[in-house]
Amino acid sequence: MRAGAAVAIGSAFAAPLLRRRLGIPKSATVAATAAGPLALAVLRPRTRMRDALIFALQMWAFAIVHELPYDDPDALRRRLKVRYPIKIDRAIGFGRLPNVRLQRAFSVPGKVTKRDRFLSFVHWAWFFQPHAALVWILARDIDRFPRSARQMAAVYDLGCLVYFLAPTAPPWWAGENGYLDSDVRRVMVEVGEDVWGPAWKPLYDALGGNPWAAMPSLHFATSLQAAILLSESGRIPGAIGWAYATTLGFALVYLCEHYVVDLTVGAAIVALVRGGEPFADPVAQVVSRGVQRLEQVANG
Repeated sequence: MRAGAAVAIGSAFAAPLLRRRLGIPKSATVAATAAGPLALAVLRPRTRMRDALIFALQMWAFAIVHELPYDDPDALRRRLKVRYPIKIDRAIGFGRLPNVRLQRAFSVPGKVTKRDRFLSFVHWAWFFQPHAALVWILARDIDRFPRSARQMAAVYDLGCLVYFLAPTAPPWWAGENGYLDSDVRRVMVEVGEDVWGPAWKPLYDALGGNPWAAMPSLHFATSLQAAILLSESGRIPGAIGWAYATTLGFALVYLCEHYVVDLTVGAAIVALVRGGEPFADPVAQVVSRGVQRLEQVANG
């Protein structure tokens, strides 16, 4: 059993990295990456480090799976949705996109401002914020960690499912490809080129694996989920979490990374996950007890 779990963990890394070279089907890649966290739970007794590594494997699975549709860009392009978020956001903005309104109000054409840099760094900090919130909970109250990590993982996974079912272009892509009647700037790229210089393109290529994974905004959804979880830990952590999530929401629209409707659907996913907790918890407990029994067998 230990050998099988070790092979499953190795496959969780090997299958995604070799999928193009070996022609591994998407379904097999998803299965291999999804098996990694369960295999680690069987292989090692529970500690704080094991809990953290299980969630890290979950995030590795998300990072790989959300890119899979873009393995065949031409096929994905035929299913790409571009116009519906524009129509919804124009209604929200009373005839003009909120992205355009914010850029007209706060940006300086042809110039990267301090505001642009600040909001771009807020955006980039998202790669750490949800995970930092879970590390805080793991360190402060390990008993709350499984539920918190489960909810965060559910937000990521539901968003990833929508990426597969309804690939949707972000506003910067719609602007670059002639779908908008107003000019918009992709401010984050301008800041990245200004701040990081030649290192910007390799950084962006490494992190931007699927440009059509825009609906819902998991940037906003996971930062919102982190704010809620931090609020359960204490007033000060909660205030920090909410301040970040609010600022990030503004930044995502201003930088032209997301529509307002993307943020709204992201918030709805968080509400669904939180509201579904009473129904998910009994199932999670059954799975947990089964994994614990396997872990006991595997470790004698």
